[in-house]
Amino acid sequence: MDTSSVNALVKRVLGYFSLRSYLIPQADAEQSVREGVSFSGVNMLMLIIAIFIASLGLNTNSTAVIIGAMLISPLMGPIIGLGLAVGIHDFELIKRSFRNLLMATMFSVLTSCIYFMVSPVSEAHSELLARTSPTIYDVFIGFFGGAAGILAIGSRVKGNVVPGVAIATALMPPLCTVGYGLATLQPNYIFGALYLFFINSVFIAVATTAGVRLMGYSYKPQADEQRARSVRRLVYTIAVVTMIPAVYMTYSMYRENNFINDCQRFVREEFKFASTQVVNSTPSYGGGGRDNTLTVLLMGRPLNQDSLIEVMNGRLVYYGLSGTRLNIIQGVSAINNVNKEDGQRVYAIAQSTIVAQQSTIDSLNNVLSADERFDSASVMVRPEVKVLFPRVEQLSLARMIVADIDSGKVDTVNVALISGSRLISESERTRLARYLQVRLALAGVLVRQVEL
Repeated sequence: MDTSSVNALVKRVLGYFSLRSYLIPQADAEQSVREGVSFSGVNMLMLIIAIFIASLGLNTNSTAVIIGAMLISPLMGPIIGLGLAVGIHDFELIKRSFRNLLMATMFSVLTSCIYFMVSPVSEAHSELLARTSPTIYDVFIGFFGGAAGILAIGSRVKGNVVPGVAIATALMPPLCTVGYGLATLQPNYIFGALYLFFINSVFIAVATTAGVRLMGYSYKPQADEQRARSVRRLVYTIAVVTMIPAVYMTYSMYRENNFINDCQRFVREEFKFASTQVVNSTPSYGGGGRDNTLTVLLMGRPLNQDSLIEVMNGRLVYYGLSGTRLNIIQGVSAINNVNKEDGQRVYAIAQSTIVAQQSTIDSLNNVLSADERFDSASVMVRPEVKVLFPRVEQLSLARMIVADIDSGKVDTVNVALISGSRLISESERTRLARYLQVRLALAGVLVRQVEL
């Protein structure tokens, strides 16, 4: 392929990413953004309503309600405005956007705090807990969400991009979680959720600034270039500083996930016992070493606690769990530590144990019954044998286990041992075998003449 063909191919591929024919005029895009920056009248009332809806969704752990609140919330307006203002060097818009974002944040937190103070349900559900541990993935979500948002605002083809960005970046739930933390006086909710909101806001704004430059928007006339450079440096510094804790949290999350997976593999492969089963295993990550613990609940036949702990501690190193404190709880203590979720499993284990024990009892009863029948069989048939087989003077019946030396196959054989003063012919022994087989309802009988 020659150079001209390669250039033509590259030009054609790049044409798929060209924005020139899809963009609306800069003035129209700016006007749309500036209208969204304002927070007064309808916008403020809509924000308060959205906060109430989001708080209800978090309180009831309803994802659908939370999504609905994010769709009607106007909170992204000031953040997009900040990014646009930095990109076109509009310092007045920066001040206005920041002021409105601060006011919107304060009203949002205050509204959610009031709601959670009067709400009768104060338990933290998964939707609330999910807003307290931001990671580097939230940085990416904020950045790509902001990029999609500014492209949608600046293009003729909007579709459902803007609502999708509102859902993806999830600005409302963190603010509601901050309000929940204030209402219940839980600092971890306050700072964790506030940090998540800060991440989303910063990187939506950063992505908006990058999108503005990508779309070739013109700077505001007579902008102070020195001041613009200072603002850009400040924005980049804030972005980097914001990202650092998220990177650390992501690394901690990665280590914790590895620890949990190693614990699950350890329990799955090492705790295999015939009459004892694992009810539940609870790994607790404390940052490494002796701060990590693994608690295992066992049900069934009690095992020697000291020996079990010693053996299992020696196996931890092979699963990357060296230094982890292992707690094994069994017997009555295990029952006391069972939670509601494990109750059904405990019941199932008890049922299977009862079934297995009953099966063992039935099998032993069958063996005892068969042995008792053989013990009394020779006495029962003695009068008949004396008449039918007068040469037989002594008779002993037994069930014997026969193992094949080569194959190792084991089988049960019914044996009749007979003796007499005269030799008993083979045909008579065959007749005796058939008689005993029919008379005692046996699958087969081997008759052997011995000296008794």
